[in-house]
Amino acid sequence: MKLIILGCHSATPRTNTNPTSQVLEINGHMFLIDCGEGTQVELRRHKIKFNRIKHIFISHLHGDHFFGLVGLISTFRLLTREADLHIYAPKGLKEVITMQMKLGDSWTNYRLVFHELTSKTSELIFEDDKVEVYTIPLDHRVYTNGFLFKEKEGERKLDINAVLEKDIDVAYYRKLKKGFDVENNKGQLIENATVTKAPKKPKSYAYCSDTAYSESIIPIIHEADVLYHESTFLEKNAALAHPTKHSTAKQAASIAKQANIGTLILGHYSTRYKDLNVFKNEASEIFKNVKLAKDGKQFTFD
Repeated sequence: MKLIILGCHSATPRTNTNPTSQVLEINGHMFLIDCGEGTQVELRRHKIKFNRIKHIFISHLHGDHFFGLVGLISTFRLLTREADLHIYAPKGLKEVITMQMKLGDSWTNYRLVFHELTSKTSELIFEDDKVEVYTIPLDHRVYTNGFLFKEKEGERKLDINAVLEKDIDVAYYRKLKKGFDVENNKGQLIENATVTKAPKKPKSYAYCSDTAYSESIIPIIHEADVLYHESTFLEKNAALAHPTKHSTAKQAASIAKQANIGTLILGHYSTRYKDLNVFKNEASEIFKNVKLAKDGKQFTFD
């Protein structure tokens, strides 16, 4: 599982900071999460192939999280994209995007599929044989969701030496990978665990931006391997967090600790702060495994 931070700052883009956008590579998928201004430039900067992006997840309809989307959709059109593009976003985004395309007479030459989100409870919004994605209802000034990406358990791995020793026909290899016991060439029943190895533990990634402190998300993200949680403010500015419905680094750490998260990544920093290390220092007082998002930074979780 690999996470590429394209932008992790709040509000307006600047020459050295980008608004929110990131790419998650998980079990063969490349998901784009939020799409602030400048996203397609950062995709190019990091040599991310546009045609690999087939699913885009938009948390809410504040500009620093989706103003780069119509430009990216337009670029896909100019590059003669053919693959379907699925967009999972709050109801209303479809209207915004289609109006822009209508007025610009720039309809896509590929299928654009909107999955409009309205539920205030967690729901499954994407699933295939490798990955499933759930919404994480958040507490912000407008309807907002985070997203929980979960790998499904993979096939068991053959211990080929044990398989050959037990004289199992190749025709049964698929059943072994699926976890079944099989008969060998002598008619003996071979227990699966004696000739296969368990797959790697499935990974999970929870993305939470933007939100006020909300313990309601803890059961949804419980024991996720990685949590990206907004930390717009430091605790000394907590009075600003409440009316704007954002979180502090300390509050993000509290959520991570209560949810028994593996790794906490902080982001969505207010540009009022010049030294981001103070966010890590504050969060580390409560939760030890804290990392800082940074534009262009990549995280790999094996």
